Amino acid sequence: MNSAAAQDKQGSNDLLRIATWNVNGIRARLDTVLAWLKDAQPDVVCLQEVKIEEEKFPSLAFSELGYNVVVHGQKSFNGVAILSRLPLEDVQRGLPTWEDDQARYIEAVISTRQGALRIASVYAPNGNPVDSDKFPYKLRWMQALQAHVQDLLALEEAFVLGGDYNVIPTPADARNPEKWEGDALARPETRAAFRRLLNLGLVDALAACNGTPGMEGEAAYTFWDYQGGAWQKNDGIRIDFLLLSPQAADQVCAVQVERHVRAWEKPSDHVPVAASLRLRSRSALDALVPQTASANT
Repeated sequence: MNSAAAQDKQGSNDLLRIATWNVNGIRARLDTVLAWLKDAQPDVVCLQEVKIEEEKFPSLAFSELGYNVVVHGQKSFNGVAILSRLPLEDVQRGLPTWEDDQARYIEAVISTRQGALRIASVYAPNGNPVDSDKFPYKLRWMQALQAHVQDLLALEEAFVLGGDYNVIPTPADARNPEKWEGDALARPETRAAFRRLLNLGLVDALAACNGTPGMEGEAAYTFWDYQGGAWQKNDGIRIDFLLLSPQAADQVCAVQVERHVRAWEKPSDHVPVAASLRLRSRSALDALVPQTASANT
């Protein structure tokens, strides 16, 4: 789909649906991912753990559904990608704040009638075992992500960082939090690094739209291990997030965790998280500010 055709689908106040999904191997999960795309019809998808080199990524299968594709790949491990019905420009592979030979970050810009929107697919390190060099690497990587987010926020633009952050932010984000004590995903250092990201001004889309995650039980979980009957027992955790800049958060109107996909044949151990943004121009957003101020005086 070319740029003109894609933008013709947009009205002056259109919805843009953005999703994030750790697919745990695009080769093994291709049919499942294609089936979900046909069913859910997202406009933009951030994929993690594609576990494939860029030149071997099955881009044609996605282009046949109308998606543009950019990939930062790696053989057998890691790997991130972005699918978009709108053209992807200004592609950045890897964090510009830190040289890394692991494919964990890709960023691009899409142009809509209402303005530009920056999208990133994020796959933070797992960090286990904590007594190995993997845990310090995880913390350094999150620090580099924080530095890049600070740079993005300085631009005062709308952006969405979708990904598997490999952090259980609070005990409420796990069915059995005691099982995760001492794990890298729940270590105090990991949780503190994630809080520092949010404290920069990022907004957790699910929390903003649906209240505090975990307060309503299992509705917010995004990951169930393949082992121990975790899915059948609903022994889940929430580690996948759509984090938004203030300019993008102002436009979010709905967020869903597509947990039914976990019950499909050959599922990933993660499920998609999708947010709908009701796009408005920068001038329309700016016009809301004095109205809000006058309402509070």
